[in-house]
Amino acid sequence: MSTTTGTSDTATGGAISLPPLTTGPHSKRLGMVALVATFGGLLFGYDTSVINGALSPMVQELHLTALSEGGVTSGLLFGAAVGAITGGRLSDAWGRRKSIMLMAVLFFIGAILCVIAPTFGVMLAGRIVLGLAVGAASTIVPVFLAELAPYEIRGSIAGRNEFAIVLGQLLAFCINAAIAIIAGGEGHGVWRIMLAVEALPAIALFIGMIRMPESPRWLVSKGRDAEALEVLSTLRTKERAEAELKDVERVTTEDKNVVKMDLGSILRNKWLIRILLVGIGLGVAQQLTGINAVMYYGQSVLREAGFGAQVALIVNIGPGIVAVIGAIIALRMMDHFSRRLTFILGFTLTTICHLLIGIGSVALPVGNPARPWVLLVLIIAFVGSMQTFLNVATWVTLSEIFPLKMRGFGIGVSVFCLWIANAFLGLYFPTIISAFGITGTFFGFAVVNALALLFVWRAVPETRGRTLEKLEEDVTTGAIYTQNVKSRA
Repeated sequence: MSTTTGTSDTATGGAISLPPLTTGPHSKRLGMVALVATFGGLLFGYDTSVINGALSPMVQELHLTALSEGGVTSGLLFGAAVGAITGGRLSDAWGRRKSIMLMAVLFFIGAILCVIAPTFGVMLAGRIVLGLAVGAASTIVPVFLAELAPYEIRGSIAGRNEFAIVLGQLLAFCINAAIAIIAGGEGHGVWRIMLAVEALPAIALFIGMIRMPESPRWLVSKGRDAEALEVLSTLRTKERAEAELKDVERVTTEDKNVVKMDLGSILRNKWLIRILLVGIGLGVAQQLTGINAVMYYGQSVLREAGFGAQVALIVNIGPGIVAVIGAIIALRMMDHFSRRLTFILGFTLTTICHLLIGIGSVALPVGNPARPWVLLVLIIAFVGSMQTFLNVATWVTLSEIFPLKMRGFGIGVSVFCLWIANAFLGLYFPTIISAFGITGTFFGFAVVNALALLFVWRAVPETRGRTLEKLEEDVTTGAIYTQNVKSRA
């Protein structure tokens, strides 16, 4: 059954007309590849959020100070920054598939180090190893999915990684709460069980990737066209695979003749610098919404709002559930809704939510029985807005805006900056909320989100509805920014 009628001139630039996308055994194969690869996103989500419930009993057992407590949380994030930029370069040189397998090994080693950690030093080492894996996952998996997906459904395929991330976060919240309840609270060693769970999907990811194909676009970039056609033929009809391969070969050949993608050439090309700055801006703006401050320190925020410790651990599952629902809605939207408009709506809603949280904190002083529940509802509204309009759209856009020869480097630098912003926010958020309370903290987030809204409106181009090859042409010639100006007029 045909799902589309073929590509338009917008998608292909009139160079090569692609046969219509159809369903069949090849589409099921594509779904299986996406499912296995997104175990990387699941591990990403679990690792970044399991600390939410594990930190308190860990502090008691390992006798952590305030500084070492912050180090345990931010150690993963700084490691992720390094993993993001090195993972992108590694995947360009070594391949997406092998890089994901290495990432699975790092997830497993990091998990074991954390589980057996007798001291802060070993725990920090384990968290940094996990961070390297998380950072690599955040760059390699979205690119792998985007390069495998037909352009018509690229948004929903690449966006599945973000769904896996929020699902991993929800699983972390649920498993933390279940283990704490079964153990009768924050008992001895309970945090080790929470951290041990992540070893299972790491094993599944490694075994699954053994049978997965390499990215066909990466294969073409290395001159391995026959292998690329073989891979595409398992994920498309034969006619569609041959046509897509010709389009990828055409753009790759043109790039070799026109645009070299070494670091010096990138820095000398104003359009490539501009798209790199757009990628960095999107990554940093996503983090400065405050979403991961809520995901890492949700219990602390809810306790500040007025919940007891045990109740905070349980109601903290609420934002996780809403995050998954929001990601599902976002996946349905990605292939049918403007990326730019999605960003504009998202930052508008998060700005409003932060303002309402600040106002609610002022209007309902500590001790008011309605305070914790009203703030919980507003926090859930913020998480829902973020996951529906911003998180999936950010990762999908980062996976598609960069030309093939600089894709690993471009997303690596962008996500490096994303993780650095994330790390510093994670490191200093307890200090910020202690100094300014919920009111000042969320009013500050509102200002930052308003600035992000202005950045998106002025700088971020539309990417939906184009093949990666057409996007590459428009980015390297600057045409995508001219179209961006027209869309604002």
